Amino acid sequence: MPDKLKSQSISLTAKIKGVNQMRKKIIVISLGLVLAASMAQAAAPNGKALFQKNCAICHVNGGNVVNPKFTLSKKDRYEHGVKTAGGIVEKMRNPGPGMTRFTKKTVSDKDAMAIADYIMKTFK
Repeated sequence: MPDKLKSQSISLTAKIKGVNQMRKKIIVISLGLVLAASMAQAAAPNGKALFQKNCAICHVNGGNVVNPKFTLSKKDRYEHGVKTAGGIVEKMRNPGPGMTRFTKKTVSDKDAMAIADYIMKTFK
């Protein structure tokens, strides 16, 4: 093989190896991002499930079996000054008469916020 052809062949082989290494890096980075996203999603609390476990017994379909004036509808929440997810968590921590108090020990802040977000999105 002539020297020029041999050096072109070596150069082309090196470029192919470089492209393959770059592809491998892209694949590894992509897989890492997908794994990180799925782990974050798995770690996020499920507001609906937490609501079913802690709240649905009294707030069936967003209503209120103890006091029908205090439903989870946006209209009723706003009427009673509960306008944000943080306001819902505050009400969980310091409820009025007839409602169970949910301390940080019984429902963590993270879980309480997941429940509040679920309420805000679900009961309009």
